[in-house]
Amino acid sequence: MSGGVGGASCLETNDWICGEYLRTRSQELVDATVQHIGITAVSVAIGLLIAFPLALVARRWRGAAGPVLGLTTVLYTVPSLAMFALLTPVFGVSASVVVTGLVLYSLTILVRNILAGLAAVPAEVREAARGMGYGPARLLYEVELPLALPALVAGLRIATVSTVAMTTIGSVVGYGGLGNLIASGMEGFFKAEVLTASALCVLLALLADLLLMGLQRLLTPWTRAQARSKARARRGARMAKAVG
Repeated sequence: MSGGVGGASCLETNDWICGEYLRTRSQELVDATVQHIGITAVSVAIGLLIAFPLALVARRWRGAAGPVLGLTTVLYTVPSLAMFALLTPVFGVSASVVVTGLVLYSLTILVRNILAGLAAVPAEVREAARGMGYGPARLLYEVELPLALPALVAGLRIATVSTVAMTTIGSVVGYGGLGNLIASGMEGFFKAEVLTASALCVLLALLADLLLMGLQRLLTPWTRAQARSKARARRGARMAKAVG
């Protein structure tokens, strides 16, 4: 949309959908998107690196499970503005404030899903692996983790999508990616800026979720085989019931 009343441009008429805005601010949109992706990716990666050993500690020592889960849950309940205010004296006004806050928020989702995935591994599978001479480390990495991948990736998808959304709050310290544009657009009631940045944020979340879903399918081909087997079994049961 490039024209308005009397031939005025969509920027002059402050339209929600404006091609001229996309043309004239393309570099600004690219820069904000790249920053958004970078903050999200780093936050989720660090969160996973921290959550994994925490989940192992909580599983290995039952006395640690309560404190670990309780602490991560409490951190998740801290309002984002308060979190950033507490972290700013430590890291200064920098991207580290946003990344650290997002890492802390991701822990409750990631730790719980890793624990749920590991707990879902059948006990007989563990016993069979131990009977074959698997030690604790080999059992974890070659047996338990592959079987826990669906739950782990499910948690990773939730954490990633929520982190994409929460990155926008980083605009309070100037490191919010697309959130910076949303905030400035809201301040000046610049409709095209608000709508475009919001739409890009939603698109990033959808793309990240689809990529992780594809990764899960790639890493767990046996789940598709199981699903096909169950579907064939259901069809066979329905046919047998119809014939009978």
